[in-house]
Amino acid sequence: MLRNAVLFSGILLLWAPLTLAQDEYKIELTPYVGYTTSGGVRINPVDIGGGVIVDRITPTSGVSFGIGFDYLFSEHAAVGFNFSQQQSNLEGRTQSGKQNFTDMSVRNYHGIFTYNLGDEDAPMRPFFFGGLGATQYAPAEIQGQSINSSTRFSTTWGGGVKFFVSEHIGIRGTGRWTPTYIRSDPGGVWCSPYWPWSCWVVGNPHYSHQFEMSAGAVFRF
Repeated sequence: MLRNAVLFSGILLLWAPLTLAQDEYKIELTPYVGYTTSGGVRINPVDIGGGVIVDRITPTSGVSFGIGFDYLFSEHAAVGFNFSQQQSNLEGRTQSGKQNFTDMSVRNYHGIFTYNLGDEDAPMRPFFFGGLGATQYAPAEIQGQSINSSTRFSTTWGGGVKFFVSEHIGIRGTGRWTPTYIRSDPGGVWCSPYWPWSCWVVGNPHYSHQFEMSAGAVFRF
């Protein structure tokens, strides 16, 4: 996946100046690095041997990197795609504290809508974005046993500011929040106060939250 994302970005760098020479500032490409803090979720208690019970699992915080692509279809609005990967570990909570089980990569794939403030040619442009996509948890082996990766629906929200040091090159700082849906537990029954016999079983959803701060370059064409 990462190799494909890098290849795709390289093609865009070669292709954009040739095809968009008459339309300034239609594409922005942003490679970046950052740091992501991650939250875990409670699980049904599991005995992993020797009477050790795990009741919560968490992806640990770590360095992240990624690349974003935006197509500006107006002076302020853009649509695009963002890929990121966090270097993490799979950690469990036990009666005696925390236990590290294995290395794990956390990958995010999101379609993004971005709204930019300010004029198109302004040297500084604040922006806000939201997106839909998926988060993949890919742990390494645990005691020689392969563990299947797990992909879950997620959204992503954030904002930041871009500073352009020349016509086509700038730097970008971003903060974003990515809640990932993990599962739902039964949450009871809800009945409509207006329609008799209209009742539904409702769930209690559980999310794993990522908070990322990052900085990178911006190449616009």
